[in-house]
Amino acid sequence: MKKLYYLSFSLLFLTTVCFAEVSQKEKKALIDIYETANGTHWVKKWDLKTPVSQWHGITVENDKVVEINLFHNNLMGAISSQIGNLENLKVLNLAFNSLTGSLPAEIANLSNLKVLKLEMNRLNGELPEGIGSLIQLEELSAFNNFFTGEIPATLGNLTALKVLNLSSNEFYGDIPNSLGALSQLETLGLFENRLEGAIPRDMGKLSKLKELVLANNRFIGDIPSEFADLASLEVFQIQNNNFSSFKALEFLETKEYLVFDYDKDDRKLEFKDINFSKTRMADTKFEDIEE
Repeated sequence: MKKLYYLSFSLLFLTTVCFAEVSQKEKKALIDIYETANGTHWVKKWDLKTPVSQWHGITVENDKVVEINLFHNNLMGAISSQIGNLENLKVLNLAFNSLTGSLPAEIANLSNLKVLKLEMNRLNGELPEGIGSLIQLEELSAFNNFFTGEIPATLGNLTALKVLNLSSNEFYGDIPNSLGALSQLETLGLFENRLEGAIPRDMGKLSKLKELVLANNRFIGDIPSEFADLASLEVFQIQNNNFSSFKALEFLETKEYLVFDYDKDDRKLEFKDINFSKTRMADTKFEDIEE
């Protein structure tokens, strides 16, 4: 009897291990996300009776939810504040949907997050100050929404960030000086907002920056001479602003760009003739690919 009992217990234990699912806390959070974003209208719906690992766009590793990829899936409504209970998330892709409302402050709880993609939605309100606590974040893409307020200075804490794209929103105020601390940054998109003031000279420290798009804002003053130190720059767009001088752009004489665009008014130019024959306008159409 003892052997039979031990065998039954062992089989029960193995079955439990083999079919172990995510915690109730994480499952509850996912269900709330589903219901808050009108899951019954999604293109690819979740069957809540099946294991979480079988739900569309969900990746589970070691019984923990590490990725949510619901790109282009007809999400509507708000992002649930329960998102903050998915503390093991590394990737959150909600791009190309119809989400509304503000970004929950609880997003700051996702300390393992590396990718946050919110582009092409209808999100509004200010970015939470706490977003600066996501120190593992490598990509923050939120273009084509209705975010407003000032760009949080706490973004300067995200020193692992490689991509920061806040284009086509309603941000206003100055560019925070703290962005000059993003030493790994390769792409900075602030196109088409209501940003103003002078460009921080600290941005000249972004030695790995390949794309800098500041067009269609209200910037004033001179182009910082420190931009001459942006040795990796390939795409540079500053047109449709109110700069008073382009003298610092003399450094372009020794560089070739994939894209270069500025306010082509010869009366404002203070540098020698530059051959722009190899430059082109940037394609402002952003796309994502559903895997």
